[in-house]
Amino acid sequence: MSEQAISAKLPGTGPKWSRYRYPDSLYSFGTLLIVILFLGYSLHFLNVDIAKLFGAMGRLVGVVSDRYYPPDLPYVLDRGYLAAILDTLQMSFLGGFAGVCLAIPLAWFSAGNVTPHRLMFPVGRLGVISCRAIHETIWTILFVSVLGFGKLAGVSALTMFCVGFAGKLFADEIEAIDMGPVEAMRSAGASPFQVFVFAVVPQVRVAFTGIAIYTWDVAFRAATVVGFFGGGGMGWYLKRNVQQLENLRVAAIILSIIAMVLLAEFLSGYLRAAVNRAK
Repeated sequence: MSEQAISAKLPGTGPKWSRYRYPDSLYSFGTLLIVILFLGYSLHFLNVDIAKLFGAMGRLVGVVSDRYYPPDLPYVLDRGYLAAILDTLQMSFLGGFAGVCLAIPLAWFSAGNVTPHRLMFPVGRLGVISCRAIHETIWTILFVSVLGFGKLAGVSALTMFCVGFAGKLFADEIEAIDMGPVEAMRSAGASPFQVFVFAVVPQVRVAFTGIAIYTWDVAFRAATVVGFFGGGGMGWYLKRNVQQLENLRVAAIILSIIAMVLLAEFLSGYLRAAVNRAK
């Protein structure tokens, strides 16, 4: 046996794999070079002074310590603010639940492999894309202008946000299923709805549960922003104190938002881990 053949059989001595056809040429560094050039051009075009930027970070620490310290923690322990936290939780739950319920049929329509009719495919895609394309703050402004200030506008905005967020993930999961059970039920004469319920749902129910939990997690973060634009909850308190230049109260509200988001992150992470163990 030749020396090259022996070396090829030894671990770690064979040819090195690369996604590029010519790994030793400039093609392998072309993408990195383009990115670096684009970043350099962007910094020059925006007239970004790196040294001034780092200096501003130091001044930012001084401004925060002077204006926002110590935070007014008793303010966030007030009964009214605690009720606003509960409102935010309720808004995120209702918006997430309604959004997931609406996203499931849209995902079914927009999944190319199991869509009940070819004309429903563009309808489902358009619905999911439209909800994803508009930011939750824009949805809030639209619903506030129609429904007025309050939690109803906030829940409606969160629902549209969750439809776009969960609908895309649901559709991706449906398009990745095993088509064997689907084809078997179609050949047996099952209706599209029966195919979806008995051939698709059993394959994606665990993934859908994890996505639903993650959607609520994201909805809770968005609920604080929605409240700032008139949707009620913690965001409304934040907006009012920012406008009144109550910096110590603003600092306390921001800390409470961070604490609630961390709590929601731990809870959703625990639930998603439990769902993954159930697979």
